[in-house]
Amino acid sequence: MAPRRLGLTGSIGAGKSTVAHLLRARGFTVLDADVVAHEISASVEVTQAVEAAFGSQYLKDGALDRSRLAELVFNHPEQRKQLNRIIHPRVRARMTELEREASGEWIVQDIPLLFENGLDAQMDATLLVDAPLELRVARVLARGGLSRDDILKRDAAQLSGSEKRRRASMTLDNDGDLAQLERRLDQVLDALKVRP
Repeated sequence: MAPRRLGLTGSIGAGKSTVAHLLRARGFTVLDADVVAHEISASVEVTQAVEAAFGSQYLKDGALDRSRLAELVFNHPEQRKQLNRIIHPRVRARMTELEREASGEWIVQDIPLLFENGLDAQMDATLLVDAPLELRVARVLARGGLSRDDILKRDAAQLSGSEKRRRASMTLDNDGDLAQLERRLDQVLDALKVRP
Protein backbone atom coordinates (compact mmCIF):
# COMPACT_ATOMS: atom_id res chain seq x y z
CA MET A 1 0.00 0.00 0.00
CA ALA A 2 1.33 3.45 -0.90
CA PRO A 3 2.28 5.66 2.05
CA ARG A 4 0.17 8.64 2.93
CA ARG A 5 1.67 12.07 2.38
CA LEU A 6 2.06 14.90 4.88
CA GLY A 7 2.94 18.14 3.11
CA LEU A 8 5.16 20.33 5.30
CA THR A 9 5.56 23.99 4.46
CA GLY A 10 6.28 27.39 6.00
CA SER A 11 7.41 30.87 5.09
CA ILE A 12 11.04 31.97 5.29
CA GLY A 13 12.30 31.93 8.88
CA ALA A 14 9.24 30.13 10.26
CA GLY A 15 11.22 27.08 11.40
CA LYS A 16 10.15 24.51 8.81
CA SER A 17 13.65 23.00 8.69
CA THR A 18 13.65 22.61 12.47
CA VAL A 19 10.29 20.83 12.31
CA ALA A 20 11.60 18.59 9.50
CA HIS A 21 14.52 17.65 11.77
CA LEU A 22 12.12 16.89 14.64
CA LEU A 23 10.01 14.71 12.34
CA ARG A 24 13.08 12.75 11.26
CA ALA A 25 13.97 12.25 14.93
CA ARG A 26 10.46 10.80 15.42
CA GLY A 27 11.09 8.21 12.70
CA PHE A 28 9.50 9.86 9.68
CA THR A 29 11.01 9.79 6.20
CA VAL A 30 11.26 13.45 5.17
CA LEU A 31 11.78 14.25 1.49
CA ASP A 32 13.18 17.78 1.16
CA ALA A 33 12.24 19.59 -2.07
CA ASP A 34 14.99 22.19 -1.50
CA VAL A 35 17.68 19.50 -1.30
CA VAL A 36 16.29 17.86 -4.44
CA ALA A 37 16.19 21.25 -6.20
CA HIS A 38 19.88 21.78 -5.40
CA GLU A 39 20.72 18.35 -6.81
CA ILE A 40 18.62 18.94 -9.93
CA SER A 41 20.12 22.40 -10.43
CA ALA A 42 23.60 20.90 -10.70
CA SER A 43 22.63 18.80 -13.71
CA VAL A 44 23.88 19.72 -17.19
CA GLU A 45 20.28 19.61 -18.45
CA VAL A 46 19.23 22.37 -16.02
CA THR A 47 22.32 24.55 -16.39
CA GLN A 48 21.89 24.47 -20.17
CA ALA A 49 18.18 25.32 -19.87
CA VAL A 50 18.96 28.24 -17.53
CA GLU A 51 21.69 29.51 -19.83
CA ALA A 52 19.32 29.34 -22.81
CA ALA A 53 16.54 31.14 -20.90
CA PHE A 54 18.53 33.82 -19.06
CA GLY A 55 22.07 33.97 -20.46
CA SER A 56 25.52 32.71 -19.53
CA GLN A 57 25.93 35.47 -16.91
CA TYR A 58 23.72 33.34 -14.62
CA LEU A 59 26.27 30.52 -14.59
CA LYS A 60 29.48 30.46 -12.61
CA ASP A 61 32.13 27.77 -13.19
CA GLY A 62 29.58 25.67 -15.09
CA ALA A 63 26.99 25.77 -12.26
CA LEU A 64 24.09 28.08 -11.50
CA ASP A 65 25.09 31.41 -9.97
CA ARG A 66 22.46 31.18 -7.23
CA SER A 67 22.86 34.66 -5.77
CA ARG A 68 22.66 36.30 -9.19
CA LEU A 69 19.65 34.18 -10.18
CA ALA A 70 17.92 35.00 -6.88
CA GLU A 71 18.44 38.71 -7.48
CA LEU A 72 16.84 38.34 -10.91
CA VAL A 73 13.86 36.19 -10.01
CA PHE A 74 12.89 37.93 -6.77
CA ASN A 75 12.77 41.25 -8.61
CA HIS A 76 11.01 40.00 -11.77
CA PRO A 77 7.99 37.69 -11.24
CA GLU A 78 7.87 36.60 -14.90
CA GLN A 79 11.50 35.49 -14.75
CA ARG A 80 10.73 33.60 -11.52
CA LYS A 81 7.90 31.76 -13.30
CA GLN A 82 10.24 30.88 -16.14
CA LEU A 83 12.88 29.49 -13.75
CA ASN A 84 10.19 27.53 -11.89
CA ARG A 85 9.05 25.98 -15.20
CA ILE A 86 12.60 24.67 -15.64
CA ILE A 87 13.19 23.43 -12.08
CA HIS A 88 9.85 22.38 -10.56
CA PRO A 89 8.79 19.53 -12.93
CA ARG A 90 12.20 17.92 -12.48
CA VAL A 91 11.98 18.27 -8.70
CA ARG A 92 8.52 16.67 -8.64
CA ALA A 93 9.73 13.74 -10.75
CA ARG A 94 12.66 13.13 -8.41
CA MET A 95 10.48 13.47 -5.29
CA THR A 96 8.16 10.80 -6.75
CA GLU A 97 11.14 8.48 -7.29
CA LEU A 98 12.34 9.01 -3.72
CA GLU A 99 8.85 8.40 -2.37
CA ARG A 100 8.73 5.02 -4.13
CA GLU A 101 11.97 4.04 -2.37
CA ALA A 102 10.74 5.14 1.08
CA SER A 103 8.89 3.12 3.68
CA GLY A 104 6.47 3.97 6.45
CA GLU A 105 2.78 4.68 6.91
CA TRP A 106 3.35 8.40 6.29
CA ILE A 107 6.00 10.18 4.20
CA VAL A 108 6.68 13.87 4.87
CA GLN A 109 7.20 16.03 1.81
CA ASP A 110 8.98 19.24 2.84
CA ILE A 111 7.94 21.71 0.11
CA PRO A 112 8.40 25.48 0.57
CA LEU A 113 5.95 26.35 -2.26
CA LEU A 114 3.41 23.64 -1.41
CA PHE A 115 0.33 25.86 -1.74
CA GLU A 116 1.73 28.19 -4.40
CA ASN A 117 2.27 25.25 -6.77
CA GLY A 118 -1.01 23.50 -5.95
CA LEU A 119 0.81 20.48 -4.54
CA ASP A 120 -1.38 20.43 -1.44
CA ALA A 121 -3.96 18.64 -3.64
CA GLN A 122 -1.57 15.65 -3.77
CA MET A 123 -1.23 15.44 0.03
CA ASP A 124 -3.35 13.55 2.55
CA ALA A 125 -2.74 16.32 5.10
CA THR A 126 -0.76 19.56 5.23
CA LEU A 127 1.18 21.14 8.08
CA LEU A 128 2.09 24.82 8.04
CA VAL A 129 4.88 26.08 10.31
CA ASP A 130 4.33 29.75 11.03
CA ALA A 131 5.66 32.60 13.18
CA PRO A 132 5.16 36.38 13.28
CA LEU A 133 6.91 38.26 10.47
CA GLU A 134 9.37 40.21 12.65
CA LEU A 135 10.44 37.04 14.45
CA ARG A 136 10.96 35.30 11.10
CA VAL A 137 12.99 38.24 9.76
CA ALA A 138 15.15 38.29 12.93
CA ARG A 139 15.85 34.55 12.61
CA VAL A 140 16.96 34.83 8.98
CA LEU A 141 19.09 37.92 9.68
CA ALA A 142 20.79 35.99 12.51
CA ARG A 143 21.70 33.20 10.05
CA GLY A 144 23.31 35.77 7.76
CA GLY A 145 23.49 35.92 3.99
CA LEU A 146 20.32 37.90 3.31
CA SER A 147 19.38 41.51 3.97
CA ARG A 148 16.03 42.53 5.45
CA ASP A 149 14.97 43.68 1.97
CA ASP A 150 15.92 40.28 0.47
CA ILE A 151 13.92 38.47 3.16
CA LEU A 152 10.84 40.63 2.63
CA LYS A 153 11.02 40.14 -1.16
CA ARG A 154 11.16 36.37 -0.73
CA ASP A 155 8.30 36.47 1.73
CA ALA A 156 6.20 38.63 -0.60
CA ALA A 157 6.79 36.16 -3.45
CA GLN A 158 4.74 33.57 -1.54
CA LEU A 159 1.10 33.42 -0.49
CA SER A 160 0.20 35.42 2.60
CA GLY A 161 0.38 33.74 5.99
CA SER A 162 -3.38 34.05 6.41
CA GLU A 163 -4.02 32.30 3.08
CA LYS A 164 -1.58 29.50 3.98
CA ARG A 165 -3.33 29.09 7.35
CA ARG A 166 -6.67 28.87 5.59
CA ARG A 167 -5.43 26.11 3.29
CA ALA A 168 -3.42 24.06 5.81
CA SER A 169 -4.89 21.04 7.59
CA MET A 170 -3.11 22.27 10.73
CA THR A 171 -0.84 25.18 11.66
CA LEU A 172 2.11 24.81 14.02
CA ASP A 173 2.93 28.15 15.63
CA ASN A 174 6.67 28.47 16.23
CA ASP A 175 6.88 31.57 18.38
CA GLY A 176 8.45 30.06 21.50
CA ASP A 177 11.37 27.84 22.45
CA LEU A 178 12.29 24.40 21.10
CA ALA A 179 10.61 22.51 23.95
CA GLN A 180 7.33 24.31 23.25
CA LEU A 181 7.68 23.60 19.52
CA GLU A 182 8.19 19.88 20.23
CA ARG A 183 5.10 19.74 22.47
CA ARG A 184 3.01 21.52 19.85
CA LEU A 185 4.32 19.26 17.09
CA ASP A 186 3.34 16.13 19.02
CA GLN A 187 -0.14 17.57 19.63
CA VAL A 188 -0.55 18.32 15.91
CA LEU A 189 0.61 14.84 14.88
CA ASP A 190 -1.85 13.29 17.35
CA ALA A 191 -4.67 15.49 16.03
CA LEU A 192 -3.87 14.51 12.43
CA LYS A 193 -3.35 10.83 13.41
CA VAL A 194 -0.02 10.90 11.57
CA ARG A 195 2.43 8.12 12.46
CA PRO A 196 5.82 7.16 10.94
